[in-house]
Amino acid sequence: MIPDLASTRIGVDPFLPWPILTGLAAAAFAVWFIYFVLHGRAWLTRALALTLVLAALANPSLVEEEREPLSSVAAVILDRSESMTFGDRAAVAEDTFEAVKAALEADDSLDIRVAETDPNADGTSLVSALEGLMADVPRNRIAGTIFVTDGQVHDVPEDLSRISDLGPVHALIVGDSRKGDRRAEIVEGPSFGIVGESAQFIVRADDPRGGDIPLSISINGGDPQIVTVRSGQDTPVTLEVERRGENIVVVEAPPGPEELTLANNRTAAILSGTFDRLRVLLITGKPNAAGRVWRDLLKSDPQVDLVHFTILRPPFKQDITPIEELALIQFPTDELFEDKLSEFDLIIFDQYERTGVVTQSYLANMARYVEEGGALVLIAGEAFAGPASLARTPLAGVLPAIPSGSISIGPFTPALTDAGTRHTVTNALDGQAWGGWMRYVSADAEAGDVLLESPTGDPLLVVDRVGDGRVGLLLSDQVWLWARGHDGGGPFAELIRRMVHWMMKEPELEERKLDLVAEDGLLRARLRTLSDQAPPLALETPEGDRMALDWTMLEPGLFVAEAAVEQMGLYRAASGGLETVALNGPANPREYVDLRATGDVLAPLTAATRGGTFELGPDGRRRPEVRRVGRTGAAAGGNWLGLRERGAYVVKASSSQPLLPAIAAALLATLFLLVAWRREGR
Repeated sequence: MIPDLASTRIGVDPFLPWPILTGLAAAAFAVWFIYFVLHGRAWLTRALALTLVLAALANPSLVEEEREPLSSVAAVILDRSESMTFGDRAAVAEDTFEAVKAALEADDSLDIRVAETDPNADGTSLVSALEGLMADVPRNRIAGTIFVTDGQVHDVPEDLSRISDLGPVHALIVGDSRKGDRRAEIVEGPSFGIVGESAQFIVRADDPRGGDIPLSISINGGDPQIVTVRSGQDTPVTLEVERRGENIVVVEAPPGPEELTLANNRTAAILSGTFDRLRVLLITGKPNAAGRVWRDLLKSDPQVDLVHFTILRPPFKQDITPIEELALIQFPTDELFEDKLSEFDLIIFDQYERTGVVTQSYLANMARYVEEGGALVLIAGEAFAGPASLARTPLAGVLPAIPSGSISIGPFTPALTDAGTRHTVTNALDGQAWGGWMRYVSADAEAGDVLLESPTGDPLLVVDRVGDGRVGLLLSDQVWLWARGHDGGGPFAELIRRMVHWMMKEPELEERKLDLVAEDGLLRARLRTLSDQAPPLALETPEGDRMALDWTMLEPGLFVAEAAVEQMGLYRAASGGLETVALNGPANPREYVDLRATGDVLAPLTAATRGGTFELGPDGRRRPEVRRVGRTGAAAGGNWLGLRERGAYVVKASSSQPLLPAIAAALLATLFLLVAWRREGR
């Protein structure tokens, strides 16, 4: 308990407002000065008279006060950020925090306020915590602040004047300042890119020992490319945008000779892929109703750039009709199947038969085009079952089904297979009413997934992955009946749209896909598969630790798994050959940018407030002594830190006694004036 204090002082309570009193004083001095310059004989007595009148108007008094001293306020703020979890920092900081609090609480003249930073925030905000803690404290009561931190603070203001009245700020740095840490960073990169085109990123790696660092750079968990960069230097890297939607670019540095954590050896960025235009080549073997439906559907899509050819007369057919009446241009086989084949995103053969227009070498080119990432759709007509079938060409190596040589004719209704109810191309069509078809080509499925079948179990729609590309085979030329509303119609547009976008590797339509999402401290894995059982799930944390999670089946072919996570950074998941990554927190957390224990960041702040920075060492033993210091001067020394004695108080009671009563002042002023008149009259 601080005892009350008695104090005596001289107070002034003027009868006139200060501006008026000041003006009168200035006028009186001016008149007296003129009098003095003119050699007035009573200059001294007149000066005393004027001074006495002004003093009386100022009304001085002797004030006696009973004062209650106010305790000074000191703040102690503990850094609980993510960077404090490495090594023994958290334990040393906790011990230091408790020791400092105990030392301050032993001083009855101090009021202690404590705070801790948010451990889940992106970055360490000690200055904001201090301003919030002292928002309601008068500035004349603040003794100072002590930060217990590793020194990695992200809200030190450039203009330090805004906190200059918060008293001296001291920083107690925990952690071993001699230890370094290797880290990888994506300095710059685009947010959007065109699928199939290149996007440039600027990457960087830092190592306290310098030298060259091999960075592993991958996109969407694919095969990485190795790029050697110089420590501390920005390096450009070019990547191809693989797919539409989110593409996750991962940059990873191998462990260095000194590592505080592996969490900042890996970083990531999200690149959104978009299609510029989807270039589709539609080749119709002969005029037919289905070809017109396909053409109208594709031309109605604003994202599709369609090139359509219909073969009206094959080379072996002879008639008297001039060529210029059959077509406006000659069929550009060399240009399409040699020079510009790779420029198309999708090729569709609608009821095409070998006629000599597309030669065997061109079809071999097309097979390579598929294996290298292209997409091919075949709509089989009657010719697919005969000797002119495309199944008897080099394309046979990429087709998922081979015709048996027979054609089934008669009304039937297509049905979804078990795989079709799960596959993303057709699962949305389940439960809809479908009209009947009239014809299909019998075939034996040899690869891929059969999505539609006839009532007898023959395949109708088969899709497959071939190399880096994809193939779709529709074994009936009757799908156009759905578009015309025959027998109630069917989901023709939806089926074709979904099949085409699956061919274009739309992420949302992948039938075998592993997703990983980190949100609100929860990591959720989602697996879509055509199998009844989900393969084991392996999860890798940002530190490189591995953990296994159990799947829960939501519905056939759809499984989920969850785990609570706290650490920010990049997580990897792998299941059945599928891999994916997810970011917990921001793509490049500020907490992991620099993990060294250093006072460099806070040095400008402590210097501006006349505080000190103290490195406690890895065990925290170099703890400074806490002292009380005066209102001015330095507040830190080699092994001590100071909190100021503010001397703030409140007045409990006061009394005042006038020092110059009005009657006495009037009599004295009159006396001085009489003396002045007497001297002037001589």
